[in-house]
Amino acid sequence: MAVKFQDYYEILGVPRNAPQEKIQSAYRKLARKYHPDLNKDKSAEEKFKRVGEAYEVLGDPEKRKKYDQLGKNWQMGDDFSPPPGWERAAGAGRGTGGFRFESFGGGFSDFFESLFGGFGRTRSYEGDEGPFTNIFNQKAPDHETELTIPLEDAFRGARRSITLKTTVSEGPGIAKTVNKKLEVTIPKGVNEGRRLRLAGQGGNGTGGNRGDLYITIHIAPHPKFRVTGSDIEVDVPVTPWEAALGGDITVPLVDGSARIKIPAGIASGKKIRVKGKGLSKGNGQKGDLYAILQIVVPKELSEKERELFKELAEISRFAPRR
Repeated sequence: MAVKFQDYYEILGVPRNAPQEKIQSAYRKLARKYHPDLNKDKSAEEKFKRVGEAYEVLGDPEKRKKYDQLGKNWQMGDDFSPPPGWERAAGAGRGTGGFRFESFGGGFSDFFESLFGGFGRTRSYEGDEGPFTNIFNQKAPDHETELTIPLEDAFRGARRSITLKTTVSEGPGIAKTVNKKLEVTIPKGVNEGRRLRLAGQGGNGTGGNRGDLYITIHIAPHPKFRVTGSDIEVDVPVTPWEAALGGDITVPLVDGSARIKIPAGIASGKKIRVKGKGLSKGNGQKGDLYAILQIVVPKELSEKERELFKELAEISRFAPRR
């Protein structure tokens, strides 16, 4: 069957006698120019495939030697049929054990398949006639990273920018490291250890597929609050007379404050729950905030305060050590 001849030297812009180093250099330059991640022109992906196919042949000394046997008289786009016996010479063939494989980002041309189908460097077999493994169809790798955020962002939700170093494939055997900036939406009420998934932001696969990025959220230590699962704790100081007499006090929340009632005679270390003021439990419900009461005494006393404490000591029957 006649197919369109592909002049791989013209595609890479190198002469037929170019050394391998020049072929590789030309390929690197063109692959960067037309890489779909870097060039958003509609024609870039097709050009990138053609450049990759040309390098697949000319970058392999064995394939290049066989390609050069076709001679110099073909023009790109001319109808072409492989010469008789080419399949045996090139080791192509589509009989037992043969297969079709894909280039980075898509299939090779009919011209390539007519010459090298089943002769690629990516094949692997299970026996002579069993199924083959095509590395270009393997799942792209997922990536993992961590992000530490303030408690306020975890409680209210937020958007954060992160910059990751990632490897971008530019074709067979060529890759470079680039900085990749991503916008991450932090869900409202996210708790410690939650994993967020950013679909398609993981490793670059072959055949155009992409892995996912998983971000593990950590909540930074807070000067006032402590996070325990989906609950939040805060120490609240109370005076001896507030603890003894009871009453209403104000306690801090992550998003403001609340008035709570403490019973008379409450002991230091007791917890008062403020319902629904914690982080997400992951089931549509929220954790709670716990105010942990800490009875404190004044470090300095006025004369009047000292007199009143002495009077209390004389008349009180409270004996905590008995």
